[in-house]
Amino acid sequence: MRRSIKYSFTAVLAVGAAALVLAACGGGDDNGNATAASSGSGSGLVSVQNVDGTNVLADADGQTLYSADVEKSQIRCTDGCTSFWEPLAASGKQAKTASSDLDLHFGVMKRPDGASQLTFKGLPLYQFKEEGPGKLDGDGFTDDFQGTHFEWAAATTGGGSSSSGSGGSNNSGNDSGYSSPY
Repeated sequence: MRRSIKYSFTAVLAVGAAALVLAACGGGDDNGNATAASSGSGSGLVSVQNVDGTNVLADADGQTLYSADVEKSQIRCTDGCTSFWEPLAASGKQAKTASSDLDLHFGVMKRPDGASQLTFKGLPLYQFKEEGPGKLDGDGFTDDFQGTHFEWAAATTGGGSSSSGSGGSNNSGNDSGYSSPY
């Protein structure tokens, strides 16, 4: 299923207002070590959740994580794109802990703004701001930002029907801007 999105200025404002409300309702200084909202195995930063029969990666709030193959060699989701697709920030140490806890290989990649973003199968991970925990609404979503066409896929760990970054880089060699936490 492929859907295209075109957001008006009003939608952007609504998303921003909702983010502010959620941030105000959040709380605590967990330094990125919160536990996932729904059941599954996890590291605090990221977990494996079963959503609609598919094993997907989820953030600490239980929201499915996504990637786009167009970002195999560099991060292209910037500016307006990040108002809908929130990068999952992580340090190399957090990526190493998640790799160890989940027996999966995570890395980090430096974003254009200098922040570090968690990667899986060589692709940067994002949370879709338009969906709640335990959903797969962003899987198969397509959109365009600054002349780049994105086809978003849930980051899967196997045992399900969704596709992830279809093979992506294995993070070896580190010659394409990706860095390993090891």
